[in-house]
Amino acid sequence: QVQLVESGGGLVQAGGSLRLSCAASGRTFSNYYIGWFRQAPGKGREFVAGINWGAGSTYHADSVKGRFTISRDNAKNTVYLQMNSLNSEDTAVYYCAARLATLIKYDSWGQGTQVTVSS
Repeated sequence: QVQLVESGGGLVQAGGSLRLSCAASGRTFSNYYIGWFRQAPGKGREFVAGINWGAGSTYHADSVKGRFTISRDNAKNTVYLQMNSLNSEDTAVYYCAARLATLIKYDSWGQGTQVTVSS
């Protein structure tokens, strides 16, 4: 069973940076795709970035491109989301999720970590 645990959220001033971590366990993840999502108050869930764990290929949503970077550390079984130049629109609960790279639906989710950007 896949388990995902996020950490690294917090309160940061506009223009600042945070690095979120998603510690993964329960599987060998070389054939998995890990995504970061976020949900702001009163809004729907938004895909932020994703990484094919085995290939290392990444994708970033236009809203964060150039500011956020997803990466993975194979030795630590951890996926990171480096977030720079944060603004108030980035305030949300951030979740990591996992799916087999051959599938579309994410079937494992972490508990989320809150990111609050003060202006």
